[in-house]
Amino acid sequence: MGGPVRIGALVSGSGSNLQAIIDAVESGQIKGGLVVVVSSNDRAYALERARQHGIATEVVRYEDFSSRREFSEQIAHVLTEYRVDLVCLAGFMRILDRVFFERYHGDAMNIHPALLPAFGGKGMYGHLVHEAVIASGTQFSGATVHFVTEECDVGPIILQDIVRIEDDDTPESLAAKVLQVEHRIYPKAVELYCAGLLTVDGMRVRRRSGQ
Repeated sequence: MGGPVRIGALVSGSGSNLQAIIDAVESGQIKGGLVVVVSSNDRAYALERARQHGIATEVVRYEDFSSRREFSEQIAHVLTEYRVDLVCLAGFMRILDRVFFERYHGDAMNIHPALLPAFGGKGMYGHLVHEAVIASGTQFSGATVHFVTEECDVGPIILQDIVRIEDDDTPESLAAKVLQVEHRIYPKAVELYCAGLLTVDGMRVRRRSGQ
């Protein structure tokens, strides 16, 4: 990989984690460039965030394709057209087919609003996660950045951080606390990748010397 890492983001919603990554790129924390934001939702506010910072945007709607495979092929095609090295899923609400991972295996990461491997998998997203965490009675939650694999939420874990759950926490208040963690650790994980400091050994992600 020559030159700065070219980053592409996949989004579906408001894009607050996208904004955290944009801010980290613009501050120089991340030694790479965000070259395209691809949304599965043509009304996603994340697209406006990208445009405000001069980042190219593309819309690939799941509804316009006859299968998940065709949708995933188009996502991979768009990213390849922009010569993307690293794909960051930031509130992307679609599951990708294996054809995507044939192109971006080990070069795609996601943020999840819980401490994986707990409270992950199909159907565990957004406030459903925080409701399940509160109902379980656990005393801690947090966020996880992980490499994306075909199986949902089980890829090698890059970074995690925790928050304490207080007796009066609700799914809404917990979500707000976890979101602060997400905005901190996702840019850090991207920073480590772009600096070439991450190696994957089975299910373990190791930081090479330099951090």
